[in-house]
Amino acid sequence: MKNKNTLLNKKGQLSSVIGSYSFILIFAAIFIVYLIINQGATTWNGVMNILRHSAVVGIIAFGMGLVIITGGIDLSVGSTLALVGGMSVLVFNKSNSIILTLLFALAAGAFCGLINGFLIGRVKMPPFIVTLATMLVFRSISQYTLRTTGSSIYNMDGTLSSYEGFYGFGQQKVLTIPVVGLVFLLVCALIVFMSNNTKFGKTIYALGSNEKAARLAGINVERTSVLVYVITGILTGLSAFLWLAMNGSVDPATLGKSNEMYAIAAVVIGGISMSGGKGKILGVAFGAMSYTIIDKIIASLGFDALINDSIKGSILLLAVLVQQVVPMLREKIRKLSKEKAAR
Repeated sequence: MKNKNTLLNKKGQLSSVIGSYSFILIFAAIFIVYLIINQGATTWNGVMNILRHSAVVGIIAFGMGLVIITGGIDLSVGSTLALVGGMSVLVFNKSNSIILTLLFALAAGAFCGLINGFLIGRVKMPPFIVTLATMLVFRSISQYTLRTTGSSIYNMDGTLSSYEGFYGFGQQKVLTIPVVGLVFLLVCALIVFMSNNTKFGKTIYALGSNEKAARLAGINVERTSVLVYVITGILTGLSAFLWLAMNGSVDPATLGKSNEMYAIAAVVIGGISMSGGKGKILGVAFGAMSYTIIDKIIASLGFDALINDSIKGSILLLAVLVQQVVPMLREKIRKLSKEKAAR
């Protein structure tokens, strides 16, 4: 009986570990499908491009992950990307300074996040309504400002002395690894460390698990909520800077469209619970790369571009469904194991 219980405990521990890191298995499965579809045509540069193309949405998704862990949502990240990106172009063209453009992008992103955080954390307005409204406001401001300049898109001035350095940064590689991909990995490491090893990270999970209990434990719920949205804004500002470095221009009508959905998908595929309080931020990185690979699989299969979002939306629904069903099955298996052990 003792050996039987030990075996059941080991199976339970193994199931728990697999459940906690299922995002790695999902990523591996999707990547294998990608390799099979490409029939060996995948190169090292192709693999590195997955990392590069995951950077912008992936960095945004880290912020989205923190917001969802608190039990909130941020639908404005795509519009924030368009607004901050467009304004950053204007700053660069006026200043000819890469550093000033970066600082502006981070500060502008933080300000947009502060607006969301204040209305949600302090005024206690619903996150869905607040970020839906700011999603409309931010993109509208970006498009209106562009029209006043008389241009069709925000275009960085290629004649400036810093342009080559800025654009070159977006194309640069270190030991065959894209620099923007390295920035993505660095941000991942910082956010994972913050969420797992700092007091603030623990308060984020506590807030999402049970707001009343967190308040009773002495956590400043309002401040934590505001800071999480500010961090999301800063990360979106960094993504806007990286977008400029890679592309050199911003079309406010299209940039960031559906990025909120892609970020949420990366979070869900990464194993973070939409109900808040559960999940590993590390999973977001794998979720973002998984979604990038899915995009490449769709392209490789030659589907019409107009059907892409239908497929991605279906995958998001499936991921949420799995997130709901798997814990129920795990609980049933646990109960059956206990019943067998008791016999």
